[in-house]
Amino acid sequence: MRTYKLTVEYDGSKFSGWQAQLNARSVQGEIQRVADEIFGVEVDLQGAGRTDAGVHAIGQVAHIKVRSAKKELPTARLMRELNDRLPSSIAIVNCEEADPRFHARHDAVSRAYFYQISTRKAALSKRYVWWIKEPLDIPRMQECAAMIAGRHNFVCFRAADPSRPGESTTVVVNSAEIGVDEHLVVFRIEASHFVWKMVRRLTGTLVKVGLGEVSVEQFRGLLSGKKDPKCDVAAWTAPASGLFLEHIQY
Repeated sequence: MRTYKLTVEYDGSKFSGWQAQLNARSVQGEIQRVADEIFGVEVDLQGAGRTDAGVHAIGQVAHIKVRSAKKELPTARLMRELNDRLPSSIAIVNCEEADPRFHARHDAVSRAYFYQISTRKAALSKRYVWWIKEPLDIPRMQECAAMIAGRHNFVCFRAADPSRPGESTTVVVNSAEIGVDEHLVVFRIEASHFVWKMVRRLTGTLVKVGLGEVSVEQFRGLLSGKKDPKCDVAAWTAPASGLFLEHIQY
């Protein structure tokens, strides 16, 4: 058994997400197809995190496990061959041989995402931001973002995941903050794991705070797991375009 650890960058705009699916184009499916061709056998390919349709990554991690390949490849050559055959929207930015027991998902300690909000129209980066036309109260948004760190019940920010029935909605968030870089408002969050659509729903609700449509106390209540009939969090889910998987910690 040989195990390779890949760091993957991708533009998720034209993919149905990371995870391989029947009758849909996925990032995992593209890498799996190419890796099978290169090694001449079906490899085991797993990613550290599932990203939804339209979500991007600059630091996704995946493993390739090969039990019996027709040829053995040094990591530099494998990386070159993968990049030569993959579509331009997927890039392998690092490839290294790992311990045979390494598992990209199971061994991950935390995952970090960032979400980009633009306060002006952006012609060149419009596929990678969410344009908010109205003025935002950034200090109020930062105050609420600071509350997110710690252990919370994120039931108000979770979409039901049919593949994980009965999943706990309690998540330990290592850090959460909002920074500003000229016209970009960037929400960063790192946690042990995330429930489905949690980051996009947090982002959408933070924007509502910035627009003055949700109070700081209402946000605090949602974080405690108390559903508020005045807060339609599902309808506020931020578009996938501004979300990036930033890095995986091991």
